Amino acid sequence: MKFYTQEQMTDKHVGVKGTPAREEYDGQVELLLIGDAIRRTRQAQSLSQEQLGELVGVQKAQISRLENGKNLTLASIAKLFKALNQKVALDIPSIGRVALW
Repeated sequence: MKFYTQEQMTDKHVGVKGTPAREEYDGQVELLLIGDAIRRTRQAQSLSQEQLGELVGVQKAQISRLENGKNLTLASIAKLFKALNQKVALDIPSIGRVALW
């Protein structure tokens, strides 16, 4: 039986790094990870999506979308983590490290 790494499987089924399909895939994974960090931080503070929405000034449905990696912008990420009183920095390949709060 031959074993494959996750990287090998991703290369085979999505494409190697640098290809458009792989860049899109990696970008979507990063958005999901940011959304998960928002969810975990909110839950650690015992806040509901509705409560966080009130702090940020958006509806619960928008918090749900953001936690699922949808509609994420640098501004929305900064606003969320500021409302959660958490500092955040992102490493953006084309820009470098960006401190949002």
